[in-house]
Amino acid sequence: MRLQDKVAIITGAGRGIGQATAVKFATEGAKVVVCDLTPEWIEETVALCKETRGEAFGYVADVRDIQALKNMVDATVAKWGRVDCLVNNAGIVMDSQLKNMTEDQFDSVIEINLKGVYNCTRAVVDTMLQQQSGVILNASSIVGLYGNFGQTNYAASKFGVIGMVKTWARELGRKGIRANAVCPGFIATSILGSIPERVLRALEEKVPLGRLGKPEEIASTFAFLASDEASYINGAVIEVSGGLTI
Repeated sequence: MRLQDKVAIITGAGRGIGQATAVKFATEGAKVVVCDLTPEWIEETVALCKETRGEAFGYVADVRDIQALKNMVDATVAKWGRVDCLVNNAGIVMDSQLKNMTEDQFDSVIEINLKGVYNCTRAVVDTMLQQQSGVILNASSIVGLYGNFGQTNYAASKFGVIGMVKTWARELGRKGIRANAVCPGFIATSILGSIPERVLRALEEKVPLGRLGKPEEIASTFAFLASDEASYINGAVIEVSGGLTI
C-alpha cells in the first residue's frame, strides 16, 4: 500500500472529494484525520475509512479558526506522532456575476477557500519542519486556471491557492516538504447541485471523455501525490478534467 502508516489530515472530508480522498488514503494504509464542520458527516467518513480496515479519527474544526486547527494538529501528533500530509480540500461556492456579487459573497469565499488554506498549512508547517518531511496538497480548480462565468470570488481563491503552492514549493522544498496543487474539472458532487441539468449536460458534451469526473478520480490523484512515488513532484499544478480545457 503506497501510503502505509503515513498520517494525513484532510479538510472538508465529510462529503464529496474530501470523503473520497479520506477513504482512498485509508485504503492505501494511511492514518487519516477527518476534518469537517458537520459531526454527522465526519462520523460517516470515519466509518467508511474503518471499513477498509484503515485507522481514522474525526475532528470538528473550522478552517477560519487557527486555534482550533492548531489543537487538531496537536491531537494528531499526540495520537500518531507526526503529520505526513495535509490535503487542503475544504471550500465553498457562492456564485454571482460581478455586477451582482455582494461583499459577503466575496469575503466568505476568500476567507474559507484562500485564508483557510493558509490557516491549515500554517498550523501544520512547524511539525513538518521538525520532521524535515511532509506533503502539502491544495485543491484548486480549472476555474483557478481559466476563470469562469459568475465565479469572481471562487476563481480568485483558486488562483490564490496555486500561488501559495508555488511559493511553498520554493520555501520548503529544501526542508523535505513538497507542495502541489490539483485542479479538478467538473466533478459529480453536491457542489454542482445549483447548476441546472441542461448546463451539466452541456458541460459533459464539452469533455473529450464525455462525462463528469468522479470524486474517486481526484482522490487517486491526491493519493499518488502524497506517496513516495511522487517524491520529485514539487510545485506542480495538475489538471484532472477529462480534457475539458483542451
